[in-house]
Amino acid sequence: MTAPAPAPALAPAPALAPAPDSRATVLTPTLRQSGRRSLFWIVAFLGVVLLAVGSLLLVGASDDARRLSPANPAPEGTMAVAEVLRQQGVDVVETSSLDETRQALSAASAESVSIALFDPDGILDADQLAEVTALSARTVLIEPGFTMLRELAPGVSAAGSPDDDALEAGCSRPAITADATVSPGGVSYRVDDDAAATADVCLRSESEGSDPAYSFVSIDRDGSTLDILGATDALTNGQIRSLGNAAFALTVLGETDTLVWYLPSASDSSEIVNPADFTPPWVTPAITLAVALVVVAAVWRGRRFGPLIVENLPVTPRSSETMEGRARLYQKAAARSRALDALRIGSVARLARACGLASSATLDEVILAVASVLGTDPRSVRETLVDSTPETDVDLVRSSDDLLALEASVRRAVAP
Repeated sequence: MTAPAPAPALAPAPALAPAPDSRATVLTPTLRQSGRRSLFWIVAFLGVVLLAVGSLLLVGASDDARRLSPANPAPEGTMAVAEVLRQQGVDVVETSSLDETRQALSAASAESVSIALFDPDGILDADQLAEVTALSARTVLIEPGFTMLRELAPGVSAAGSPDDDALEAGCSRPAITADATVSPGGVSYRVDDDAAATADVCLRSESEGSDPAYSFVSIDRDGSTLDILGATDALTNGQIRSLGNAAFALTVLGETDTLVWYLPSASDSSEIVNPADFTPPWVTPAITLAVALVVVAAVWRGRRFGPLIVENLPVTPRSSETMEGRARLYQKAAARSRALDALRIGSVARLARACGLASSATLDEVILAVASVLGTDPRSVRETLVDSTPETDVDLVRSSDDLLALEASVRRAVAP
C-alpha cells in the first residue's frame, strides 16, 4: 500500500489588528480654549489698530495739508509767512467759514483789518464774495479764479503762468520797492483799459506777441482796496527765502494790524452736494447691475436647510449607558427635582395609556383616572405625581419607588 501523502502545512493565520477602543474620547477644543490660543493675536491686532488711529489723530491735528494754508508746514504751505507776521506784531487769524470770518472782524475796525481770501475750489457765490470784500477796507485775493474776477474785478482776466525769469516789481505802490524781485511761479493777469485807470500793476511779465501781464494788481474801489495776488510761490515755505519773496510777502500781507486768512470750506457752500455729481455716469448702472447679479446668484446657488439626515455612528451606545450618564449629570449637579420630573413624565405617559386616555390628556385628567381606578383620594395621587419635593437622595429614591408602586397598582387594577 502506498502511504498517504502528507497534508500540506497550513500557513499561519495573519495576526488580527487590535480592534479600536470604542472608549477613546475625541477632545474638541472649546470656544474658551480657542479664545485663549488666539488671545495674543487679537491683542496684537487691536494694538496695531489703536496705534494707527492714534497716529492719524496726531498727524491730522498737527498738520494742515491745504495749499497756501498758514497752518501748513509743508513746502506748499505758508506757515513761515504767518509766523514772521506774528513776530512783527500782526495778528494772523485763520478762518475756514464765513461765520468765523465775521466773528474775527466783529471786534476790530474795518480800517485795521485785511482779509486774505484763497478760494481755489470756487466755493463762495457772488453774494458771499461781495460780503467778504465789504467786511474790511482791504481784501487780498490770492490766485482768484474766473468767477471771482468776474464778480469783484471785471476788468481783470487771467493770463496764465508767467515766464521763468524773476519778476521785478516795477510799480508805484509805496509799500513795494521798485527794485524788488519775486519768484515767477503762480498766475499772471491782464488789465483792460477801463480797469487800468484805477489799478496799480506790479510784477510784470511780457511774452513776445502778447500784451503784458502782471502777477500783482491793486485796484482802488471807492475807498476800499482790492489786491489781486498771483505770485503765490513767493508766499510758500519752499520759496520764501528766495530772491525778495520774504520782503514782498510781508509787505503785501502786513499792511494792517490784523490779517484774517480766509480759506472757505464746504460749510460755506450754498449748493446741495449730490454724490452722483462726483462720479462718472457709468457708476450708478454698474452698482445696480452688481446688486442684481448678487440677488440672482443668491437665488440660484442658495441652499435652505432640508430634513435631518440620520448618520450611522461607528458605535451604537446602549440606552442604559445614556440613562446612566444623564443620571450621573443630575447627581453631580444635585438636580433631584429635575431627575424626579423626568421620571414623573414617563410615569404619567404610561399611566395615561394604562387608563385608556388619549396622549393629549391633561395631568388633572390622568390623576382623576388613576384615582378612579384605584379607588383612592386624588390628592394622594397628585402628591406622588406632582407635589412631593425630594430634599435628599433618599427622598429621591423613595419618590421613584412610589412611582413604580403606583404604576404597578394601576396595571393590576386594569388587568382583565
